[in-house]
Parts: sequence; C-alpha cells; structure tokens
Amino acid sequence: METIKETTYNFPGQTGFYKGKVRDVYFFEDKLIVVVSDRISAFDVVLPRAIPYKGQVLNQIAAKFLIATKDIVPNWVLQVPDPNVTIGKKCEAFAVEMVIRGYLAGHAWREYKAGKRILCGVVLPEGLKENDKLPAPIITPTTKAKEGHDEDISKEDILNKGIVSAADYQILEDYTHKLFQKGTEIAAERGLILVDTKYEFGKLDDKIYLIDEVHTPDSSRYYYKEGYEERQKNNEPQKQLSKEFVRQWLIENNFQGKDGQIIPEMTDEVITKISERYIELYEQVTGEKFVREDSASIFNRIEKNIHKTLV
Repeated sequence: METIKETTYNFPGQTGFYKGKVRDVYFFEDKLIVVVSDRISAFDVVLPRAIPYKGQVLNQIAAKFLIATKDIVPNWVLQVPDPNVTIGKKCEAFAVEMVIRGYLAGHAWREYKAGKRILCGVVLPEGLKENDKLPAPIITPTTKAKEGHDEDISKEDILNKGIVSAADYQILEDYTHKLFQKGTEIAAERGLILVDTKYEFGKLDDKIYLIDEVHTPDSSRYYYKEGYEERQKNNEPQKQLSKEFVRQWLIENNFQGKDGQIIPEMTDEVITKISERYIELYEQVTGEKFVREDSASIFNRIEKNIHKTLV
C-alpha cells in the first residue's frame, strides 16, 4: 500500500519549502500549501515507517474542526483541494504552542508522577492520580522547536522573554479556553472526552489566526466517556483514542527519544494496528464513515489536485 512519506513537488510560483515532522509546507507569495504526509512522530522523533491513511485522517478531521470553530476564532484555511492537502493564509506563527489540559494524563502525568507539582507555572493539587479530571482546564505552553524537543515554558517566562506580547498572549489564552470548550462539547456529543490538546496561532496584518491542525489524534487525546468513572475508581487504564498508545508501545520497547535509544521494529502488524486506530478515531470524533481514498496513486493525485488550484 502506497503511503506519503515525503513529497518533492515543484509548483509554479513556489517560493520555498519546509519539511516538518508530519507536514510538507510549500510557500508561495501570499499563501501556504500544506501536504499532510503519513509520517508519524513520537517523543519529537519521526518514526521510520509511514502509516496508511494517517495524513488523510489528520487533514480531514482538522478541516471539519476548523469549520466548526471559525465563529470562535478566524483560521488560516482558504481551501481543502485534496484529502491530504490544505491551502491557507501565510501567517507569522507564534513561537509557542498553547497546550491545554482538562485531565492529568500523558506528559503532565509523567511529570506529576516524578514528584513535580508545578507545571509551566501552574500549581497542581496533591492527591491526584493518572487520568483524574483537573479542577479546571490548565494551559501549559511549550516552546515550538524547529529541531529537537519542544520545552515546557510558563506564561511568566513567555512574557518576560518577549516571546509573545502581553496583549497578544491574553488573546491566545482566551481563544485557547474557548476552543477547548467547543472541542469538549463536540467530543461529548460523540461519547468522547477531550482530555488535552494543543493549538497553534499566527498573525497576519496584525490579526491573530488559528493555524495548523485542530482536535486531531496527533494534537489531542480522547477517552471514551462510557466507563470512564468506573475505570478511574478501579484504577484501570482509560480506553483512549490518541497517539498515546504509540508512545506507550515505544516506552514498553525502551524508546523515549533519548540519546542512544533505538527505535523498535515497526512490523506490518504494528503499522496496520496504528492505521486502524487513526481511522477509528476519525469515525468516533466526526460521527462519519471514513472513506479510504485510493492509495495506489496518492502522490500523483495530490499533485494533480494542487495544480488545479494554481491554474
């Protein structure tokens, strides 16, 4: 099965190219063309094998949520000409990612378990266990690293270092809480809990836009609502839909992106399992059947659909 591991297009009017962990970004004078590949990353490391349909899942979920939240915050999207492609406004991205958490899970839980009670300047109460609901959602920003690991950072440090102005940061905080509330409501309608997520923002002509992806399994963690309370009471793992299961598989195989560690073998069975989990999340979070686009000529299909927009 063909997957999109990397793209090497050369379009008329193209002014630049950037390869991210998952996205290939083609720059033009007044816009960006973003191809969402099937690459998968964990612990800020791109894994060696691509996941069938992953790019399509991410791009189509993001497109749906960007439409659903455009009344809350303007976003960068101009059009979605292909299941793996979004074309949008070329914004100047803020150098922080706005991570918001409603539950103690993932990285936050690992820090808490290690004894830390202050995360990104936010004080966490004693006596919490993994996956507990927090008293209120908390924002725990990270720096946006071009290479290597993103780092936790506090609001105070962001403002003191001038990474974001106080006026802009207040808007980012407000947008982040409103987007998380909307995402939480949509998830609840689908029998899911939006545990945590991250948002990226950019600026164009002095106006702040929501950019990148929204509420996808790469940027968000979801739990199944049914049985959540019982599993917490019995100290059982939560049934979840997110990329966390990939991280857990890596941890179990002694890999957390640290120096000297070797990425475990990604067998066909592992690849298929990951792909099916992404498709399952798509169907759960959108309430729609996932349509598997023909993967036999995916590279040519993407190029053809992008060229149509440039004519």
